[in-house]
Amino acid sequence: MMHAWVRRSAARRAEAVAVLLPVLVMLVIGLWGLDRGGMWRDEAVTFQVARRSVPQIWHLLHSVDVVHGLYYLLMHAVLAPHPGEVALRLPSVCGAAAAAGFVAALGVRLCRPRVGLWAGLLYAVTPMTGHFAQEGRSYALVAAGAAGATLLLVRAARSTRPGPWCAYGVTVAVTCLLHEMALLLLLAHAGTLVLARVPARVWRAWIAAAVAVALVLLPLVLVSRGQSAQVAWLSRTGLGSVKRLLGLFTGPARLVTVPYLALAVLAVLAVRPARTRPGTFSLQAVALPLVTVPPAVLLAVSRWWPLYDERYVLYALAGAPLLAAAGADRLAARLPRLLPHAALSGVLAVTLVFAVQLPLLRRDRVPDRRPDNLAAVSAVAHRALRPGDPVLFLPSIARRSALAYPKAFRGIRDIALSVPAPASGTLYGREADPGELRRRLDRLDHVWLVAAPFATAPAWYPASAIERAKIAVVDEQFVPREEVVRRGVTLRLYVRRPTYTPVTPTALPRPERPSAGRAGPGALGSPPGPRR
Repeated sequence: MMHAWVRRSAARRAEAVAVLLPVLVMLVIGLWGLDRGGMWRDEAVTFQVARRSVPQIWHLLHSVDVVHGLYYLLMHAVLAPHPGEVALRLPSVCGAAAAAGFVAALGVRLCRPRVGLWAGLLYAVTPMTGHFAQEGRSYALVAAGAAGATLLLVRAARSTRPGPWCAYGVTVAVTCLLHEMALLLLLAHAGTLVLARVPARVWRAWIAAAVAVALVLLPLVLVSRGQSAQVAWLSRTGLGSVKRLLGLFTGPARLVTVPYLALAVLAVLAVRPARTRPGTFSLQAVALPLVTVPPAVLLAVSRWWPLYDERYVLYALAGAPLLAAAGADRLAARLPRLLPHAALSGVLAVTLVFAVQLPLLRRDRVPDRRPDNLAAVSAVAHRALRPGDPVLFLPSIARRSALAYPKAFRGIRDIALSVPAPASGTLYGREADPGELRRRLDRLDHVWLVAAPFATAPAWYPASAIERAKIAVVDEQFVPREEVVRRGVTLRLYVRRPTYTPVTPTALPRPERPSAGRAGPGALGSPPGPRR
C-alpha cells in the first residue's frame, strides 16, 4: 500500500515537473529583451487602438480590424493601468508560456512525462514561438487557446458528462474570436476523431460543440468579409511557402531540421491502427492533424484566394514538437543501453537545439529585425521638427509613428488631418478633401513632408485622390530645401516657390501618372517618393 502511494506521488511529481519546466523556460525566453526599444507598425496599431475608449474601439470595428476586436478589448484592460511596450507584449509572453505548458500536458497525458517534457521544451525554444511571444498581437494567445482546446478535447472524449464539452466549446469559440483563422482548428480536431475511431456518442457531442462555435463566429465572419481589403497585400502560395513554413516550425538550421523531421517521421511510422483500440487517443492521432490540417487547408485555398500568412497558423506548431518527442521516445526505447538516462538525454538534446538557434533568437530581439521601427522614425522626427511646424504625412499611414509616439510630434500642425483617428473610427484619422487641402497649403510658406519609404519612389501612384492631391500641390507650389532619410521614413522640408502665386481652383486636376523615366513630385535631383 505504502509503495503504491510512493509510486503515485513520484509519478505526479514527474508530471508536474514535465509541465512546469517548459512553462518556466518559455517565460524566461519571452521576457528576455522584451523591452526592445521600439514598436513596429502592427504593434503600434494594437497600442493606439487599445488606448481608446470602449465606444471608440467599437466604432472602429465597424469599418476595420473586426477580426482583432476581442483582442483590442482585452488589451484595453491590460494597458489601462500603465501603458507601455512591456505591458503591450506581456500577454503574448503569458500566452506562449501557457501554450508550452499545454503542449507538455498533452505529451504527458497521451504518452509519458518525458515525452511531455521534451515536447514542451522543444516548443519553447523554437524561434517562431519566441518571435510571437514578443509581439503585441493576438497570435501567441491564439496558440495557447488552440493547445488548451486540444487538451480539453482529449479529456471531453473520455467523459460522459456535458461539462467538459462545454469547456471545450467555449475555449474554441474564444480562440476563434481572437482570430477567425483558428476556425481551422475544428478540422484538425475532426481529423483526430477520425484517427482515434471514436464512438458515435463522441461525434454527436463534438458536432454540437462545433456548431455552437460556428454560430458564435458567424457574425464575425460576415462582418470581416466586408473588410477583406485589409488582406489584399497577401499573395498566392506555392512550394516556397511550404518550405518556409517547414523551416519556421522546426527551426531554420539544417542541423536541427533534419533530425527533427526524422524523429517526427519515426513517430508517425510507429502507429499501428489495427493494434489500437477504437476510441483510444494516441499522441500521433492528436499531433499529426494539428500540425498538418490547418496549414494545408489555408495553403491550398491561398493558391486561388490569398488568405495565408505564417502567423495565422502559429497554433498548428504545437503538433510538431509532440511528434518529434514521440519519435525520440521510440528511439530511446529501442536503444536503452546507449541512452541509460533517456529523460536527461532528451533535455540535453533540446538544450543543444536551443544553443544552435540562440543567435537567431538574439537577433530577433533587435528592433530593426521587424519590418519597421516606429521609435526610430519618431526619434528622427523629434530632431528635425519644431513646435508649430506644418507637417504633411504621405500617405496617411505614415501618421502611425505620431500615433504610437506622440511626444516626438508634440506641437506640430498636421495639415491634412480633418478628424483625429479615435473620433473618426479609423486607424489613422480622416483627412481633408483635396480642395480643402489645397486651401490649407496655400497659406503656408513651408511644410515638412513625413513620408513612408515607398511614398518617395517615382513609380508610386496612389489610388486615393487625397494622396494624389498632396503630391500635386507640393510639386506645384513648393521646392525641396533639405532632406533627412532614415530606415522607415523620409523627412523633407519644402519651401514655397518664389514665383508661385496661390490661386483658388474650381477643381483639382488629377496628376499625370509618372512614367518610368520621369522624376516624381518634389524630387531632389533624381527623386525618391513612397514604395509598396
